[in-house]
Amino acid sequence: MRNRSLAPMAVPAGVVGVVLLLVVPLPAALLDVLIVVNITGSLVVLLTSMYVKRPLDFSVFPSLILVLTLFRLGLNVASTRLVLRDGYAGQVIDAFGHFVVGGSLVIGLVIFLILVVIQFVVITNGAGRVAEVGARFTLDAMPGKQMAIDADLNSGLIDEDEARRRRAQVAAEADFYGAMDGGSKFVKGDAIAGVVITVINLVGGFVIGMMQMGMSPAEALERFSLLTIGDGLVTQIPALLLSVSTGIVVTRSTAEGDMGTAAAKQLTQSRTALLIAGAGACALALLPGMPKVPFLLVGSVLIIAAQRAKAAEKRDAEQAQAQPAPDAQPAGPETPEQLIEQMRVHVLEILLAPDLVSLVGEGPDGDLLGRVRSLRRKIAMELGIVVPPVRTRDSVDLPASTYAVRIAGVEVGRGTAPAGRVLALGDELSALPGTPVLEPVFGLPGKWVPAELRHAAEMAGATVVDRVSVLITHLSALVSQNAARLLTREDVRVLTDGVKRVNPSVVEELVPSLLSLGEVQRVLQGLLTEQVPIRDLGRIYEALTLRARTSTDPEGLVEAARAALGPALAASHVQDGVLRVVTLEPVLEQQLVESLRPGEGGTQLLVDPHRIEAVLAQLREAVGQAEASGRSVVLVCAPVLRPALRRLVALGLPRLPVLSYGEATGGGIDVETVGTVSGGHAIAA
Repeated sequence: MRNRSLAPMAVPAGVVGVVLLLVVPLPAALLDVLIVVNITGSLVVLLTSMYVKRPLDFSVFPSLILVLTLFRLGLNVASTRLVLRDGYAGQVIDAFGHFVVGGSLVIGLVIFLILVVIQFVVITNGAGRVAEVGARFTLDAMPGKQMAIDADLNSGLIDEDEARRRRAQVAAEADFYGAMDGGSKFVKGDAIAGVVITVINLVGGFVIGMMQMGMSPAEALERFSLLTIGDGLVTQIPALLLSVSTGIVVTRSTAEGDMGTAAAKQLTQSRTALLIAGAGACALALLPGMPKVPFLLVGSVLIIAAQRAKAAEKRDAEQAQAQPAPDAQPAGPETPEQLIEQMRVHVLEILLAPDLVSLVGEGPDGDLLGRVRSLRRKIAMELGIVVPPVRTRDSVDLPASTYAVRIAGVEVGRGTAPAGRVLALGDELSALPGTPVLEPVFGLPGKWVPAELRHAAEMAGATVVDRVSVLITHLSALVSQNAARLLTREDVRVLTDGVKRVNPSVVEELVPSLLSLGEVQRVLQGLLTEQVPIRDLGRIYEALTLRARTSTDPEGLVEAARAALGPALAASHVQDGVLRVVTLEPVLEQQLVESLRPGEGGTQLLVDPHRIEAVLAQLREAVGQAEASGRSVVLVCAPVLRPALRRLVALGLPRLPVLSYGEATGGGIDVETVGTVSGGHAIAA
């Protein structure tokens, strides 16, 4: 616990100490301790970078680069102050200046320059380039990774928590490589600063030795130059270690193990390569003038390693033969669980022809899965139901460029989406190349034109839609039309539990006292069949509670729920503040009311077929005139007639809403009658 409490204070205290190094003179003994800390700290960072399995395991590394670079520059300032002031900067620098380079100024300068070239030209530039490319590629790959996560989530392979964890990991990876791109610039700047500081120390020490300490030029050059070279080596060695650490971290691309284990495993994976290399080393020993012992020693080691690799391969093969493969297990009776899994029918599926698989990949047309997820959210907000995860897979049985939508294993819709083309919708498309088609949802005339002619199609006045939008629009219409089939008993339970959390009294009074979940499901399905949103479940349940006390007839329950939602139903069809309606002639309406008869599926209209056809024909004419002028209309009738008339109208005009008088006028909406249906010509016939 004590270590944990000290850890948050260690780094801030260290940074403050580094700042003090820049302004406060240090004794030589303390400088020795800090130099040792600098060298060993850089060595720890190097070894840690070699043992991490993936770069994100060392996510603090970019910040650590900045802190260690600042620490090293602070030591440079402190050592320079001591060298120029006292001509002595501690035992560590003195040892590097005399023992490590043998007291020779030329040797010290050569070693120092070699270290600078290795660090600045080779390691730092390479690590910086790898970090820059890694950051760019990581950012470019983020959309594809996010789409892959969305695909797994939509297909049910992972849950929301796992998806959230993966997204956080992708974001952290992008942030890490972006930080490493900037961190590599610290290392490069540190190398340049080391060279500049060394030149300043050489010139400053020479001048101070001659002018302030009265030394001869030779004495001043020997004393201060060796100290400067020692100081440079002391700082360049940790800088080199940190540069190597940077290169190792940004070039790691595997998470199978640490660097040593991975290198040993991969370098010994080819027995032939080791054998050829060993034989080549032994052959070089036979050349005249070549040292025999080193080549023979290295060649023998490689040949022995090749033999050990062969023995390891043989041992692995024997173990693989001893263990039966999963696919080679003896055939036995399938368990009920396996059969049940094979028999499971997916609620909602999109089947794609093989040439449409690119819709779920990367690229401009590869956002199908992301759009499907947005569609699920849109349906939930509009209709109040949670669309089940959409399973997307390819099917070789489909013709080229074709997709199909299945609900509960039954195909409910099919369309085309040719690769490299966009759908142009309009009446004047004769000048555009392509095969004429009908848009699958609204039946509008159109053509699939080459994508490069998109601008030309727009200039011709056509509305251009991409392939994914066509598929998603079609899927949205099919889901809305079949929303009642998608609402399961379990969905009703989940929705009811959600209402119970905010309005427990309504649920406790209704379920299961008055209605069972199955009966509630039937009512909600009846509403969804007519595209009535069920988001306001609290109000729906209140209406069902009142109605269920007198009757549990499904049709009556649906009408009671519609009455509670009346203003909202009419508001969804209002245009420019006006609800445009088509009415029935009073005589016709009275005759239809008198023809009502009860049935198993609700009330039915027992009317002459010719009269029904006449009514539908007049409705089609009224609706067609309204749609030609860009307006939408609804059919209104008496409340007692509405359910039966809706079932009748759905046979010929499935998209025409049918409202009762109370639903159309309950919200104080302005109503405009645009047509009246009489069916008179049918009687005359």
